[in-house]
Amino acid sequence: MKKTDFKKSLKHLYAPPADDFVEVDVVPMSFVKVDGAGDPNVADAYQLAVKSLYGVGYAMKFSAKAVLGRDYVVPPLEWLWWAADPNVFVKCQKEQWQWTMMLMVPDFVKRDMFDAGVAKTRAKLGALPDSLRFELFDEGRCLQIMHIGSYDSEGPTLARLHDQIMPERGLIFNGPHHEIYLSDPRRTLPQKLKTILRQPVRPLDGV
Repeated sequence: MKKTDFKKSLKHLYAPPADDFVEVDVVPMSFVKVDGAGDPNVADAYQLAVKSLYGVGYAMKFSAKAVLGRDYVVPPLEWLWWAADPNVFVKCQKEQWQWTMMLMVPDFVKRDMFDAGVAKTRAKLGALPDSLRFELFDEGRCLQIMHIGSYDSEGPTLARLHDQIMPERGLIFNGPHHEIYLSDPRRTLPQKLKTILRQPVRPLDGV
């Protein structure tokens, strides 16, 4: 059975350059999502969110393989981040962050598989986050870059995006800051971590 790897089939979304921001048009995709707030290093909701997402995500993968005969590599963990002031990301003021953690799900995986995955995961973990859900995410026009290094060293790159790149191109924010984590921080040195930094944008003049 052929196993689809979306990092390869959607390479333009998962392999941006590391030297400059590039523009991409992100098609609508389905995700399993969980909401949270605060510094993920200390927030109580973080560990349960991770366990819930991966529990449901792998249950859906195995269901698709058994029922549909279609297998795929579970995509990397993604996070949406936002705050009243975008500069809190440049300054790494994590206690002020709001977030949505999510896993992408192929379009051939349907809601009944999500519901079954939730039931299986609840049986293993007990209570699951109230915000756990399965929904379409339409991000559209974005700028993105590959950040290589620790998560806490993203500030200068984000400052350049906010203060230089977007104004030069006549663009403004059109959604939360988005990160895609290609490396496992448990097995990768901080200076070698690969993270996609993505920002939805729209023209300043609204055209």
